[in-house]
Amino acid sequence: MKRKLFLLITLVIMMMTSTTLAQGKKILYVPIDDRPCNLYQVVQVAEKLGYELLTPPTELLGRNTHKGDPDKLWAWVEETAPQADFAAISTDAMLYGSLVDSRIQDLDPPEIMARAKRFQAFDKKFPYLTIYAFGTIMRTPRGVSYPGVEPDYYATYGLQIFQYTALLDKQETEGLSRKEKKQLDALKAAIPAEYLSDWLDRREENFDANKYLIDLTREGVFDYFLLGCDDSAIFSQTHMESRYLADHAKDLGKTVVQVTSGADELGMLMISRAINKDRDQIPFVSVMYNDGKGAATFPKYCNEPIGISIEAAIIAAGGLRVPAPERADLILAVNTRSNGKTLEAPDLKKNKLQLRGDLKTFLKPVKNFLEAGYPVAIADVSFANGADNALMNQLKKDDLQYKILAYGGWNTATNSSGFLIGASVLAKFMDERDIAELLTTRYLDEWAYQANVRQEIIAECYRVGIDPYKIGEDATPKVNDWTTEKIKAFAAANLILPRGLCLEDLKVSLPWHRVFECDPRFKLVD
Repeated sequence: MKRKLFLLITLVIMMMTSTTLAQGKKILYVPIDDRPCNLYQVVQVAEKLGYELLTPPTELLGRNTHKGDPDKLWAWVEETAPQADFAAISTDAMLYGSLVDSRIQDLDPPEIMARAKRFQAFDKKFPYLTIYAFGTIMRTPRGVSYPGVEPDYYATYGLQIFQYTALLDKQETEGLSRKEKKQLDALKAAIPAEYLSDWLDRREENFDANKYLIDLTREGVFDYFLLGCDDSAIFSQTHMESRYLADHAKDLGKTVVQVTSGADELGMLMISRAINKDRDQIPFVSVMYNDGKGAATFPKYCNEPIGISIEAAIIAAGGLRVPAPERADLILAVNTRSNGKTLEAPDLKKNKLQLRGDLKTFLKPVKNFLEAGYPVAIADVSFANGADNALMNQLKKDDLQYKILAYGGWNTATNSSGFLIGASVLAKFMDERDIAELLTTRYLDEWAYQANVRQEIIAECYRVGIDPYKIGEDATPKVNDWTTEKIKAFAAANLILPRGLCLEDLKVSLPWHRVFECDPRFKLVD
């Protein structure tokens, strides 16, 4: 009893001390763009621990409606740097304007490299500033993308480009059959040469810039560089380039440079790394996978098994994976399907409420850990693009929604698990109200909207003649109102908030004028 009391008092002192130390600490943060997962929701986590994120004016960041302005971003960064204790900077934003801009830019290669070289001058000007940089290797989607986020020709030839580069990658790693060699030749002939050249040339520029940024890390300009593979596959141009870049960085070690799957979680991971560094802590994370494929699950949109991605994310956040739960600061429970398949959450014919057998085996140890007092975070990656309805329904039935420490189930498996890891290793030091607020954000976004309400909004948009993937300025307020009312109804029926807390002033917007992401804002009041 005395030991437990001593440990409790020690923990309280640590929490009070760490929060006091954070007061006034500022982190210069340049996100990859201004989507909620990259900006607001990252700021939301950091502010809970007393950190101020210094972020650029959003008009300088590119999005699907306008390009970013790297030159003005550089001016802002240099003006703001003297105020900061740490910096977490998107190299895509500083070189191209944003993630989307990197895919459609028409810059001359010398201009891109000139911007990359500014990091060297920046480091010399602010040598005291710890810089965590994060960038992406351009994605290779299977031909399906939203308007304005790929070159126009990709809508017609994207699938063939994907298949062509997948065979090139496979040719280097495993070799091709005679049939596949013929398929490779046929695909090359079918894709207009000017389109293929344009796409590959832009990728080469991105590759050369990333290679140079690794060299800057080797020189000590960056304290850490995290390079993520945007939407990819086991065989793809993205995977091919990641192999080359990982080989180029192999002498540096994973605590200096990492090449892994993902994109939208990178900013959260770098902010988490900065905060953990400032607090002089190394979070110990024990990972529990579901039965079946588990860590060997190869999720959609990723170019490596989920176990490798999760290991990389823990390191990126400044943490360390440990095998023994009793030594861990966090238990990360990963909801994978026993057969290793990743389905699509919006497909409600498959994303049903009924409890599956593989979920029963997953939830049993989760409940045991919670009953034993362990902090548990759930990475919900059995579906892409939204929550597992059966899992969420059972958490509701078992009154576990607000017993867990954190939840993640948004987009790709690495987006979900990576953001979750970055946030959850920090959530342990937050109070119950703050934890409840972060959980509510995730439930409204990933369960209510992504897995359920979004399909209703898409149908309603088509019914009245609105393009849900390119919503006009005039129609946006109307669609925002529909979304808000539907999510309010979903929350009222499905969220059981901690005793004494009420959800008020809920408003939901679609900030990029499309249905892919939403931005839920609300208050939790007594």
